[in-house]
Amino acid sequence: MNLRDTLALSAELARERAGRWVLGRLYGDQFCLLGLRSGIDDPYPVHRRIRAAGPLSWTRDGGWVTPSHRLVGEVLRDRRFSSRATPGPSEPGSITEEELLSLFRLEPPDHTRLRRLVAPAFTGKAVGRYRDRIERAAHRLLDAVVPRGAFDLIEDFASPLPIAVITEMLGIPDADAARLARHGLTLSSGLDGIRSPAHLRALGEAAHDVSRLFAELILLRTREPGDDLISELVVKVAEGRLTEHELLGLFRLVLIAGFETTTNVIGNGVLALLHHPEQWELLRERPDLAPGLVEEVLRYDSPAQFSSRYALEDVELAGRRIREGQKIYLLLAAAGRDPEVYADPDRFDITREGAPEHLAFAAGRHYCLGAPLARLESAIAFQAMAERLPGLAPAGRTRRRRTRTLRGLTRFPVSVVQPMSRTTGADGRLRG
Repeated sequence: MNLRDTLALSAELARERAGRWVLGRLYGDQFCLLGLRSGIDDPYPVHRRIRAAGPLSWTRDGGWVTPSHRLVGEVLRDRRFSSRATPGPSEPGSITEEELLSLFRLEPPDHTRLRRLVAPAFTGKAVGRYRDRIERAAHRLLDAVVPRGAFDLIEDFASPLPIAVITEMLGIPDADAARLARHGLTLSSGLDGIRSPAHLRALGEAAHDVSRLFAELILLRTREPGDDLISELVVKVAEGRLTEHELLGLFRLVLIAGFETTTNVIGNGVLALLHHPEQWELLRERPDLAPGLVEEVLRYDSPAQFSSRYALEDVELAGRRIREGQKIYLLLAAAGRDPEVYADPDRFDITREGAPEHLAFAAGRHYCLGAPLARLESAIAFQAMAERLPGLAPAGRTRRRRTRTLRGLTRFPVSVVQPMSRTTGADGRLRG
């Protein structure tokens, strides 16, 4: 990018930020406030104000917005809405880089074809085979940090755990795993848009390097197939079921999706537990509550804050007419605290039962492909921490990621008081 283009992009981004600030602060547009620092730090009071305006309201950002669990679920499942403004089949090999980065921006038939190729690797039964490896990875990471007495939950545990799993699933050599993980974090930061010319350059460099490394791995697995996802999908290219261009895009997507949700669930979950010590105490007493904890974290502080859809035709919704081409923002996180669906929705309760399923993983044809893996990894992580870190406590200021689409932490210093070491009982099981 030359100097003129850099200056033009900087000016455009500055105008966007200023416009959002004006609409949010001066005109009181609540959805625009979600893109400002205060809304990123704590979006839930903003969600309540949006809810007070009704189940469906207009935002000056140029679209409709709904915090309603019922409406969010309806739109996600409604074929009259699309994840992109101009849906339709693509010519072979013509799917854009942006579309390939996220399956939820594709529509049938491309979405159906590509999802079917990857989906078998992420079923509950398929990811269940990784349980022992996830448990070993979790305890190996805890073995490294417990003696130190203090560590960063995100950098030392929540991030490397799912990265270790997804790189193994893909068949990425250890020598490339850390490098690809760094690039994956950079690429995921682009899901909320470009922040600066430097950010744009970083995204381009990361995408280029990831593509190069995956291209090398594709050649390797073509010659020497293994028991991994890369080897499986290389065969699909040979069969003509997808192009090499699509294959590279799928690998980038799987790399990012393979650790983003789990990292954020662990970080958001531990933060909620430490803010609600009675819930942390309950988990320590009953680590078997970990799967329920995962669902409550997804409802209470969703890693995916919102999604969006475009109307393919005029649609009547909640007494309003959504015109063809208009956009509707679906507040997934607000849906998780809808008082019409959840009793005492702002209460964090890891024993919550009987409530409808949250929408943190979306719904319909774009339901999160990696949900079973994220659930398993997160539950194992919470159980391991409950068993081995009974005195876990905050040890400094946390830092949030600067995005309104994804919600998570980038820094979370914690301390370990009275750490538990691992011992093995007579039955061979680990004991605290």
